[in-house]
Amino acid sequence: MELFEEIRREYEFGSGTVRAVAKKLGVHRRLVRQAIQSALPPERTYTPRPAPRLDPVKPFIDSILKADLEAPRKQRHTAQRIYNRLREELPQHAIGRSTVAEYILKRKGELGLCHRETFVPQSYKWGVEGQVDWYEAFVDLTGERTKVYVFCMRSMGSGAAFHRAYLRPTQQAFLEAHELAFAYFGGVFQRLRYDNLKSAVRKILRGQRREETVRFIAFRSHWRFQASFCTPGEGHEKGGVEGESGYFRRNHLVPVPKSKDLEEVNAILRAGCRREEDRILAGRLQPVGEAMMIEREHLLPCASEGFDLGDVSFPVVDQSGCVRVKTNAYSVPLKPGLTVQAKACASHVEIWYGGELLARHERCYFHKQQVLDLEHYLDVLDRKPGALAGSKPLEQWRQQGRWPASYDALWQRLMVRQGRQKGTREMVEIIKLGKKHGYNHLQKAVAAAEELGCSDFGAVLYLLGAEKLKRMQPESVDVGVLARYERPLPELSDYDLLLQAAGQ
Repeated sequence: MELFEEIRREYEFGSGTVRAVAKKLGVHRRLVRQAIQSALPPERTYTPRPAPRLDPVKPFIDSILKADLEAPRKQRHTAQRIYNRLREELPQHAIGRSTVAEYILKRKGELGLCHRETFVPQSYKWGVEGQVDWYEAFVDLTGERTKVYVFCMRSMGSGAAFHRAYLRPTQQAFLEAHELAFAYFGGVFQRLRYDNLKSAVRKILRGQRREETVRFIAFRSHWRFQASFCTPGEGHEKGGVEGESGYFRRNHLVPVPKSKDLEEVNAILRAGCRREEDRILAGRLQPVGEAMMIEREHLLPCASEGFDLGDVSFPVVDQSGCVRVKTNAYSVPLKPGLTVQAKACASHVEIWYGGELLARHERCYFHKQQVLDLEHYLDVLDRKPGALAGSKPLEQWRQQGRWPASYDALWQRLMVRQGRQKGTREMVEIIKLGKKHGYNHLQKAVAAAEELGCSDFGAVLYLLGAEKLKRMQPESVDVGVLARYERPLPELSDYDLLLQAAGQ
């Protein structure tokens, strides 16, 4: 466009001839004539290029695409799959993938396989609807690439969203994330829209009817919101949260976050949610944060108390001192044969007996694993000290960093002084001190004993309480006139000479 303007100006106010303008500006005389005739450049026409390598394989590609018209929608050929079949079934025709992909895109459009729907924009009232979904992301936890599942709840009125990551999208995580989202928004939406998640839906019935899980019904009743579910395979019915998930992952999880644990990942996600409150969405007049404040007045109030989120079961303690919760075994300090109450939450497992919390473990999401705490086996090891060295609870304590090198050094000195069995039994008694005084204080006391060269139970016990024995230094007092009564200390050297003489 700028070139046409320059040509027309030069022709009218400058050189004045087609030949002179073309020579001065370095363009063809045909282009000068076009610019003189019209200020708008003519539309460009593209002549189709011949594709001698593509022509022999066109019938093969067309036959596949025509067969896809009768195939299930989610089991049709992609461009990559057709290209792979070309390489396998017609290896004599070498052709580039991009050439194949361009032809497939054109033919799919002609055959109606690239159907694109038109969506009608919707408007939402304050506090009426929120949309919920899970999406996957990767994080580096302690240097290891780990897939996490991120819960997302998006307000359709204000455009604000809440994100929280879990190792598995369990029902307990699903419900817990709801409560945290309600606290973030400052209230409860009148209606929440979902996919047909297993955490909420047991069976899809005809139309919009669903058979929901008992626990989800109780949770929904407790928080007083309504639930609606999308048509299977029609994710666009909750397009707000679908778009939010992709946007948030691209803008706040790229590059891949590096953190020491999942709590640090969730701190990153929460900070990202807060930063998004400054954004003004397309078609909105105020930032997301201001819209949240307006919407908060229209939300249902939060329940006065939370919902019991744990999945309760009643396992029996086995001969290994463990109870089975879901597919994994967790240790408990009880005798075999007793029935306990186990409560599986999103991130931990609690073991109750007689109304008392006896054990709390981090929840394991692998299958058929043992999660053991050495503290639960100390009474048994007191009777069977020989089992300590090769025990699995000790190995897990080492992996968790709860058994430092100073423990091994003290244990070795105890066995040298008292023998293997008695030394190990006394080491067990020392570890028991951690129940009462705390394991951090015990580690410090054992390290102090190692520096002092002590290697017995009494020394560690004394060092655990040594800080309490320290007394405050008395403050100096000004004696004033009483200083005149001050006398020098007596000299006892003569008395020492008498003692020496008596000894001779």
